[in-house]
Amino acid sequence: MLIFNAPRRSVCIILLSLFFVNLSAQKPVKICGEYTYIAPENVSLEQARQVALDRAKIEALAEKFGTTVSQSNSTVVENKNGASDIRLFSFGGSEVKGEWIETTQEPKYDISYAQGTIVVKVSVCGNARAIVGAGIDFTAKVLRNGTEAKFESDNFKDGDALYLLFRSPTDGYLTVYLVDDSQTAYCLLPYMNAPSGSTRIKSGKEYVFFSQQNADKDEAAIVDEYELTTGKSAENNFLYVIFSPNEFTKANDKTGGEALPRQLSLADFQQWLAKNRTRDKDMKVETKGLTVTK
Repeated sequence: MLIFNAPRRSVCIILLSLFFVNLSAQKPVKICGEYTYIAPENVSLEQARQVALDRAKIEALAEKFGTTVSQSNSTVVENKNGASDIRLFSFGGSEVKGEWIETTQEPKYDISYAQGTIVVKVSVCGNARAIVGAGIDFTAKVLRNGTEAKFESDNFKDGDALYLLFRSPTDGYLTVYLVDDSQTAYCLLPYMNAPSGSTRIKSGKEYVFFSQQNADKDEAAIVDEYELTTGKSAENNFLYVIFSPNEFTKANDKTGGEALPRQLSLADFQQWLAKNRTRDKDMKVETKGLTVTK
């Protein structure tokens, strides 16, 4: 009753105060973190560096915004001449209490060896922000060699087909990028011959991207289909699923050559993503770690 009967000017002041408090809560802040990672056997130096860096970010986010964080791990087992080769692939992030917007300084690594084991110590600084509200709870599943949810997987063999199942409770816009070992970001969605710089999503509709068979009739002709390949025994890729209820366009990428999607460097991609996330508090990014083996 007191708020309802307050003079209009007082009500305006209250609303403006709440508005600026909300903006302040979402404004990116500088945070730093460090982590020392003792790698298990059969984990490469490159993988150990990535795990240490991701966990340093998690430590920084947890200290600044709270302790509810997320981390994903996958284990790949290869049989070679009767012996098992176990590879650990781990990446982390936070989409609950806080989120990492961009890395502002080159991470500093201190690498040593103890009894044949890799020890990686890393420190990193960047901009992050608290996540206010529940956010958009979309569904994004990476599928291997099939277009139904039961084919969800993060482990691929050389030549396996890649699909993405996506559904959102709200209308919005979607882009998808794949970052490979060469530190190149490939734009998988919107499709190469799409007329616009983002893909329009209708609320409640289930999409299966990268499949001509599952596309709408008026879109099937422009659908790009993909296979994941590698020339190494194992390769780690990251799939970025970027969604917002607000319209945005993909990065300023360039033609990748015959049979390759449009592309840009990882540094340019991260800069584009950081700018968009800073401007758009509703933008949500989900990162999927994919391992490709021979």
